[in-house]
Amino acid sequence: MMALNVARVSLGSLTPMPQLLTRTQPLHILPQVGFGIHRISLRAKHCRCNAGRQKYTSSAVDEYHKSILEVKERLEREHGNLPIGKNGRDDEEMILWFLKDRKFNVDHTACKLANAIAWRKEFGVDNLTEESIRNIASTGKAYLHEFPDVKGRPVVVVVAAKHLPSKHDLLESEKLCVYLFEKALSQLPPGEEKILGIFDLRGFTLQNGDLTFIKFLIDVFYNYYPKRLGQVLFVDAPLIFQPGWNIVKPWLKSYANLVRFCSADVVREEYFTAETVPLDFRA
Repeated sequence: MMALNVARVSLGSLTPMPQLLTRTQPLHILPQVGFGIHRISLRAKHCRCNAGRQKYTSSAVDEYHKSILEVKERLEREHGNLPIGKNGRDDEEMILWFLKDRKFNVDHTACKLANAIAWRKEFGVDNLTEESIRNIASTGKAYLHEFPDVKGRPVVVVVAAKHLPSKHDLLESEKLCVYLFEKALSQLPPGEEKILGIFDLRGFTLQNGDLTFIKFLIDVFYNYYPKRLGQVLFVDAPLIFQPGWNIVKPWLKSYANLVRFCSADVVREEYFTAETVPLDFRA
C-alpha cells in the first residue's frame, strides 16, 4: 500500500496539494480530543481535561464556543446542502477539530470543513463496512492492530510488500485505507487524539511502488483527517525505497516531521509491550 514507483506517475502529472483558504444546543465541550471530546461545564471558573494537561479558563471556552457557532452558521448559510448529524456540518466535535487545525480561523475552517464533508459524501465514507472491503483486506496489505501502542494510540499497520498496484484495484485500496482510519479513530481512548501508522517496508520492491496511491494518502490526511496522525514509522526501509521517498517528502511539508525511519527492534522495544506487539514484529 505504502510504496513509491517513479515509473508509474510523472512529477508533471501530479498537481500540488491545494492551499485551502478557501445555533442550536448549548455546547459544553473542551478542545482536548476531537471526536472523543470530554464534556465540561462552561460555568466552571477553570477547566481541566485529563488531569495534568492544559488548563482552560471559562473565557477561553467561551471563545471556542463562539467560534464553533460561527462555523456552524457559516456552513448552514453557504453549504446548506451538506448533510447534518455525525460528521456533518452541524457536528460540533468535528467542527472543533478543524478549528484547532486551522488555528481557529473561522473562514479557513469553514472552507476546509465544507470540502471534507462533501468528500465524505462523494466517497461514501459512511457506507464503508467490513463486508465492503473484505476482498481487498484479505490481501493482508493493511490492518488495524488489536492493541494500542504504549501511548494508548490505535495502530494501523501497512505491509508494503503485499501492495501490488498492478493487481489491486486502486479504488478498493483507497476504500480500505479510509475504512481502517475511520475504525482507528472510533477506538481513540479518552484523552488521546491521534493514531500511529506503521509502514512495514521489509521486502519492498519496485513492483510495490505506487505514487498515485501515496498522493491519495497525502490528500486524505492533509485535507480530510488533519493532524490525526501522531507518528508514522517506516520500518526497515531498503535502499530502493530512498529515491521514491526523496520525491514524496516535499509533498508532506511539515508532516514529514512525523516520519521516523526505524528497525523492527525499535518497534518492539519502544512502541509495544511483549504482549501487545504485532505478530509480524515479534522476535
